[in-house]
Amino acid sequence: MRQAGFTLIELLVVLAVLAILAGITTPLYLERVHEAREATLHYNLLGLRQTIDQFYRDKGRYPLTLDEMVDARYIRAVPEDPITGRSDSWVPVPAREGGGESVFDVRSGATGHANDGSAYANW
Repeated sequence: MRQAGFTLIELLVVLAVLAILAGITTPLYLERVHEAREATLHYNLLGLRQTIDQFYRDKGRYPLTLDEMVDARYIRAVPEDPITGRSDSWVPVPAREGGGESVFDVRSGATGHANDGSAYANW
């Protein structure tokens, strides 16, 4: 009498098929995660820049730090740079004419390049 069940060969074939499928889908998944991080970085930069502009329109000067915009309730918190995973890696760009140490613009502190070849620091 033969017992019901799978043979070792059948289990190995199923595991091999699963490994092949995982090998195909994992790089696609990781690419989508990277694209999502880049899209989030674009969105965060846009939001910070709009907030800096709104601060300037309201106060007649640029903020001294990003935390000043949090203290003045223009933003709830300094957003996280999705590439670095930190909220303290933003690089403030000072105003050119008479701005002193004020924050005129902000750039990502991430090193490396995006999918389009541009450096994150230039965004």
